[in-house]
This record gives sequence, C-alpha cells and structure tokens, in this order.
Amino acid sequence: MKIPRPGSVSIAVAAAALAAAMAAGWPPGSSHRLLAASAAQPPPASAESVRRLLDRYCVACHNERRVTAAGGVASVLDSQLRETGLALDVADTERPGADAALWERVIARLEAGSMPPAGRPRPGAEEMRAVASWLVTRIDQAAAANPNPGRTASMHRLNRTEYGNAIRDLLALEIDAAALLPGDETSDTGFDNNAEVLSISTAQLERYLSAARKISRLATGVTTAPDFARFENSVLLTQADRRNEDLPLGSRGGLSATHHFPADGNYIFRIALTTNWQDYVRGMGRRNLLDLRIDGRLVRRFTVGGEAPGTPAPTTWSPAEAGDPEWERYVRESAAHLEVRAPVDAGPHVVGVSFVRNRWEPEGPLQPVMKGAVLSNDEKYHGNAEVQALTIEGPYEGAVPEDTPSRRRIFVCDPAAVTEEEACAERILSRLARRAYRRPPADPDVDTLLEFFRDGRAKAGGRFDSGIQLALERLLVDPDFLLRVHEEPPGAAPGQAYPLGGLELASRLSFFMWSSIPDDELLDVAERGELTDPAVLRRQVRRMLADPRSEALVSNFAVQWLHLRNLDDVKADPAVYPEFDQDLVEAFRQETALFIGSTIEEDRSVLDLLGANYTYVNERLARHYGIPGVYGSRFRRVTLPDLEQRGGLLGHGSLLSLTSYPHRTSPVLRGRWLLEAIFGTPPPGPPPDVPALPERGANDAPASMRERLEMHRRNPACASCHRTIDPPGFMLEHYDAIGRWRSVTDDGRAVDAAGTLPNGVTAEGLAGLRALLLEAPEQFAGTLTRRLLAYALGREPQYYDQPTVRRIVRNAAADGHRWSSIILGIVESPAFLTRRAAE
Repeated sequence: MKIPRPGSVSIAVAAAALAAAMAAGWPPGSSHRLLAASAAQPPPASAESVRRLLDRYCVACHNERRVTAAGGVASVLDSQLRETGLALDVADTERPGADAALWERVIARLEAGSMPPAGRPRPGAEEMRAVASWLVTRIDQAAAANPNPGRTASMHRLNRTEYGNAIRDLLALEIDAAALLPGDETSDTGFDNNAEVLSISTAQLERYLSAARKISRLATGVTTAPDFARFENSVLLTQADRRNEDLPLGSRGGLSATHHFPADGNYIFRIALTTNWQDYVRGMGRRNLLDLRIDGRLVRRFTVGGEAPGTPAPTTWSPAEAGDPEWERYVRESAAHLEVRAPVDAGPHVVGVSFVRNRWEPEGPLQPVMKGAVLSNDEKYHGNAEVQALTIEGPYEGAVPEDTPSRRRIFVCDPAAVTEEEACAERILSRLARRAYRRPPADPDVDTLLEFFRDGRAKAGGRFDSGIQLALERLLVDPDFLLRVHEEPPGAAPGQAYPLGGLELASRLSFFMWSSIPDDELLDVAERGELTDPAVLRRQVRRMLADPRSEALVSNFAVQWLHLRNLDDVKADPAVYPEFDQDLVEAFRQETALFIGSTIEEDRSVLDLLGANYTYVNERLARHYGIPGVYGSRFRRVTLPDLEQRGGLLGHGSLLSLTSYPHRTSPVLRGRWLLEAIFGTPPPGPPPDVPALPERGANDAPASMRERLEMHRRNPACASCHRTIDPPGFMLEHYDAIGRWRSVTDDGRAVDAAGTLPNGVTAEGLAGLRALLLEAPEQFAGTLTRRLLAYALGREPQYYDQPTVRRIVRNAAADGHRWSSIILGIVESPAFLTRRAAE
C-alpha cells in the first residue's frame, strides 16, 4: 500500500528550469571573481534600477513571447528559454517577495555571473552585485515577515538505516538491516530519508513481519530452532595484510564479524576458502595456519595445504590438462574439514578468522581475481590462501540466557511469582512502547501489547519470556514505530505555519542528529515541555553532537551528499591499473569517513573540508599517496607534506576514483560532481543522442582529452553545458583514475590541469580550485547548509528555503562556519521548528 501524502509544492519544474538557466554560464567561479571582486559595499539599488538592468541586458531573450512559445522547430537557445520559464519583461520588480520562486532563480544567475551569457553585453560587477543584494534583502524581508517552513509528508516511514539504529537503541541489539529489509529509494537530492519516496509496499510489510519475529527472538533469547548467519569477503579483496583491529597482530587476511548469539548453547562454525573457476582451493601449495577466535580467544587452529600428493597440474591456462587424481582431489577437498563446534554464551561476540602470517610469505598484495581474467594454476596453487566466508549455525542444546545486553534492556523486572507477571509485563512493555513510539503510550497501546503477552505466554505453557517475545514482535510492526506521523493541532489555520509540539520536535531532532529514536533524556525534556525553550534546545543539540550516535551525520548524511555509496560500484581496468583492488577501495572509504568525522567531532569549520592539512591513512593508502613512514593496517592521522597535491576532500582517492571511468579520468564526471556536490549548482542532464567523444584530432592523430572535449563543444547542443562543466574537472587532472598524483597522463602527455572559466578567469590544479572556493566561502557553506537542511527536514529543498539558508550561513560566518553553528542554525530555524498546515 501507499502512504497517503499531503499536497506539496513540486520542484520538478523549478529544478529543471534552474539547471537549464545555470547551463548558460559558469555558476560558481564567476561569482567568486566577478561579484566578490570588490570588498566595498555595492551602491544601493532599487526597483527601477533592477528593471533597467533587466530591460537592457535580459529581456531580449527572457521575455514572455519566447518563453511561452509553443510548436515549431526550436533552436537550442529557445528550448532552454522555454524550459527556464523566466519571463522577465512581465516580472514584478516592485515586490520580488511576492514571486520569490522566480526571483530566487534570477539571484542565482546574477550571483553566478552567468547572466548575461558569454558573448553578450553585460553590466559591471558592482551593478550586478547591487541588484542581487537588493533582491536578496527584499526577499529575505518578505520571508521574515511571513515565514514559510514548508510541509513534510504527514506520514514518514523509517528508512532501513533508521530502522536498524532504532532497534540498536531500543533493544541494545545490532542487526544487519540490509539483510532483513529491502532497500530504500532516494530523492532528487540523493537522500533516502525523504518522506515523499518512503512508501510501504505489500512486500515490505511482509519483510517487516519477518524482521520483527527474528529480532524479538534474538533480543529475548526465546528461540525455536537453530539459526544460520553467513559473512562473506568480496572476491576482489586481497588478503596479504592484517584486516582490522579485531584480528590479532601477526595475522593476515580472513574476516571478523560481531554476531549476536541468541542463547547459551553450542554453535557450529564453518570456514570456506576461496576457489578458482576449476574449484581448486587457492594456496594449497603451501602450509597455512588458520585461526578461529571468539573475542580474541583462540578456539581452534587449523592446518591446511602443503601436503598435496602426486603430480600437480601444469602451469597452464588450459582446463584440459589436469594433475594426478590424488592431487586433483587434494586441491579441491583439502579445506573441507574447516568446521568446529563450540559453546558460546548468549550476547554479542566478535568472531574472527585469520591466517598466521609466516615470515616467508611474500610482502605486498597479490593481484585480485578480476572479472574475465583467470590466474594460472601455478599462481593459484602457490599464492595466498584466502577466506571466502564464515557461517555460524545454532544454537544447539540452547538455553534461554540469563544476562545479555538486550535482556538487560528489556527485562527491567523479574517476577518472583505468577501473580506478579502481569504487573511486570506491563512495566516492561510500557517502557519499550515509550521509546519505540517516541511518546508516552496510551492505555489502549499497552492493553494491546498485554493481550499479545498473554497469548504468547499461554502458547508456551506459561513461560513469561515467551509472552514478552510475542508482545515485542507486535510492537515492532506497530505503525507508531515504523512511521513518524505528523498530526496538525486542532484549529491550525489552513496554509499557515504552526509550531511543532515537544515530542514531535524531539523525534525530528533525533532522526536528524542520530538517524534514530530519541533517548530517555530527550523524551523526558520533551514531555516536560522544556524542549521548546531555546536554551534547553541548544543544550540538547550540543549533547547529541557529543554523543557517538552523531556519527550518523557522516555515515548517512555525508556519504549520501558526496555520493560515496556509489564507491562499491567503482571498478578499474586491471590492464591499466593492476594495483587497484578492494583493499584500496575500503581504505578510500575509511579515509573519507574518518576525515569528515574529525571535522564534526572537533567542531571545526566546514571550510576545513576543502583545505585541511591532514588526512587519515594506513600503510596501503599512504603508499598509494606517496606518504612515507606509515606502517600497518591501522589508520592514523597524518599531516600532509604537500598541499599542492593533497588537502581536503578534493584530494581523496574515494572521490577521484568515483568520478572516473575504469580506464581513464573524466573531466566531465569530475566537473559535474563538483558543480552538484560542492558548488551546489547541478548542470542539466545531457540532451538525447549526444555523440561520443571523438578519438582523433587533426591529421587523424590521437587526440588528448582536452582536444576531444574541445571538438565536442563545437556541437551547439553540448557547448553551453560543457563550458560550465569541463573547467573544474580539468583542475583535477593531476590525479589519475584511482586517485594517484601524476605529472604525465596515461598516454604520455604532460598534465594540463588548468581550467578557463567562461569569463576568462583561469585556475590550475587542486590549489587553484581550492582558492576559487575559499575566495567566497558562502558558496560552499551554502551548498552544505542547503543539503543538510533537506536531510534534516526529510524533504526536497524549495525556493522558499533560500532565506533560511542565507541567514544560517551569515550567522555561521561570525563563528568561523563551524559545524555546530550550521547545525544549531538549522535546528533553530522556522523550517525545523514549525510546519505548514494543509491548505
């Protein structure tokens, strides 16, 4: 079924129009050089001066006749004009606040320096600054007099991440939500917490029912049959080094996982090693010692490999040539005995599997098995053995546990007699319902749960724990748990803003800061009516920022803002980049997460995301970046030796590889990503039937990437966009497709990392790009604030949010653009504290 959605202002047309308008010229760079060129206050403007500027420079194109024309064969320019819908000859310059949607788009073009487009007469920089400033002032004044907080959907389903975090905080139980629930769709801005896209289908309801049953049994320890869990390694992951801190020093490869054992009992652990396409177990030509550990304690050491009888298969690519039957049987079956049965106490435990790293093993990673490539038998036979998967099955002979983190969280009382069970169950379920529903439970809520408790207890022969398990299962499928419901107060005037109640505000705050449910302290404050006190609200925000759960701002907000979830799809051509593997991808991911997390945890300026002089590396990543003196798999903070090569996000291998093709860099992909994620001015999508880039230039000689894009821009349908997209992308050409610094391209040409903007300004390399951004810090701070506001509200950003964004950025500038200033600015804004009633 679909969640009913209230009417809301759609931005599909506005977003397309803004994107097309931005394509006419350079969005960010010109504003930095043009409108920010003078530190002096611009001369005052007026409605008359705005009209004169528009009439002289704009309305020849942006007029009602051309914008509303229909039919006929339209030129590229006419098509763009129709898409923008900017009829400036009839626009009201006296009251810009009355049509803020139109004037916000004009402001964007003026501040970007993209209006008029290149080659057309244009006003001076001071005049454009004055007009833009006057329009901003008038629109912001109108917005302050009549705030429009927007309207989120009436029902907002928890997304998969929020569901998993809610289970963690409600039941002290870590679950793999991705394995239990289907994925969520994302909004136009790339966030999966947007209420408008979070519908509920019949298939999802079935998965919620299944998840509730599994989770309630794990949490209470009430099990009916052995369960099965499987943990796998990527086939692209090399296993020559210690994987992580959960595995012992002196180990290599393997995997570790935190597994919740639902009951005291015996469990079966099975280890599978990697095989090739012939089913040969890798690494059987040498003796390998393989350890299974639980919480660091050695459970079993296996010996595998090194004892193959008979004559091996020859070093060959042909599957037709086999070894002796005894040898063939050995290399296929020698790892079949990697199984152990061991007792484990209920609760979460770290299970680790790793090889002992013997000193005679070669250093450096072997190359991974890439799709379409097959290593020779000899390389497989004598290479490193690798762990493919670990499975855990059980419990057998299990008993209901007495003490686990989940049971301590759930069973806050222990009835000594049958006559005490009802009161104890009511206490347990009332407490759980308060957290799960994010409000004090009403009597009917508790009565419903108690009915399920009685039913579960009766079916289990009077067993108290079984009754709690069934009642918990019912709670986890309650709409009040799965949905955030926004109810309008009685008497709310249609279309007018009303303040959120304390409990609804607590929910909005916790899902923004933690991607999870409120804790007891936040609920207590909300129930007492104190959360609407600005001083109390600020204290709660600072407390929540200091809590480890605020890591969700990295793993959910930042990862989606920067498109880092797509890092799993990054591939590199092994013929061009043989050193690229999954270990490097994981190092990229960890570097960026640690770096962004450090700026939030230390409450640094968001501008440090662009220009910080430090990063986080382990030995593998340091070697990739050319940073000396770093050894081991542990990530540590290092000061960067050369800010011309690294410094800030834009030198991270995660983003550089994400915006490349498998075999080469792409100024277009990188430029488009920069415009969207960093400058906040996403270009429109390519028109249909765009021709491929030409491979050859003059005299049929191979063309450089710059030459190929120059030839591509000769197509009028491509020129306007690529004039905007390509320059910032070229500024990152010193990095190859896997993020290494280079002075020569893959085809042997000297790197040209200069980008010339449509207004003639040239910048070069990472340092030049960084300088462009930091010249006008409000550009990047505004982009981040706009994205963070959309994430906080769970809806698409709208034109009427721009005054809020500008106010937050202005106020944060006085505090050095610190993260806390921006987050507090969002939380204290009318957009966060209020909601518009239905019309």
